[in-house]
Amino acid sequence: MATLDTRHESAALDREPESAATESISDGDLLQLVHSLPAASTRRSAACEQLIQRYRGLVRACVNRYRRSPEPTEDLMQVGYLGLVKAINNFDPSFGRNLAAYAQPCISGELKRYFRDKRWQVHVERPVQERLLELRRATREVTQQEGHQPSHADLAASVGCSEAEVREALQADLMMQPASLDAPLAEAPDAPTLGDALGQDDPAMEHMLAMESVQAHWAELPRREQRILMMRFYGDMTQAEIGRSLGISQMHVSRLLAHALGFLRERIASPATQAA
Repeated sequence: MATLDTRHESAALDREPESAATESISDGDLLQLVHSLPAASTRRSAACEQLIQRYRGLVRACVNRYRRSPEPTEDLMQVGYLGLVKAINNFDPSFGRNLAAYAQPCISGELKRYFRDKRWQVHVERPVQERLLELRRATREVTQQEGHQPSHADLAASVGCSEAEVREALQADLMMQPASLDAPLAEAPDAPTLGDALGQDDPAMEHMLAMESVQAHWAELPRREQRILMMRFYGDMTQAEIGRSLGISQMHVSRLLAHALGFLRERIASPATQAA
């Protein structure tokens, strides 16, 4: 690597990053500035900006692969630039001088992570996604021409589909951008949120399901164990009281009660055992 006059190059970078003087600086020398100077250095920032300008075409080439996605190109370009900056910061010149070969998978990976984080919440068929893009374009055009938001009929006529297909595509748009549970249901300051309108688990329902499960295996218990369970949980009797009523010891009641409860738990938790 040729020796870099950092004072001369720094002055050039601070004056005009895109000047003829800086265009002659190699990627390796710019990367050396980026990696050797502190993050707050203006020289480092200028060198990084120069590299970003040189490889903006690579970012656009990576973004063009997603040009039919619902995401705005400007947003994807920002994501791509983020991947390029990460590549510049992490690239090790000692392993080669080809920044483009290293940056391309970094940019593509950043875009893929972006789509992974903003993926459709449910599967939406490709034709519906494409129709949504057409509807967005038509909405912008009709709004500019007419001065108001188009109706479903206007959009259907503009893109050549039915109003039902328009509604289907617009509903699909909600699958990619779900509403927040903290979103207010009205504009009033004390308006309830969407989360407030959602139902909660009903303890009575859980109790009912548990009783249904017990009833399914109740007949499999011996009669005496059925009586003990009824006395304990419906009669609210103690084990000693149950023992006196049945003429057996409290210890025997405890063993029978444990056996009955264990049997029911096993049958309820392992339905395959019953089938076997």
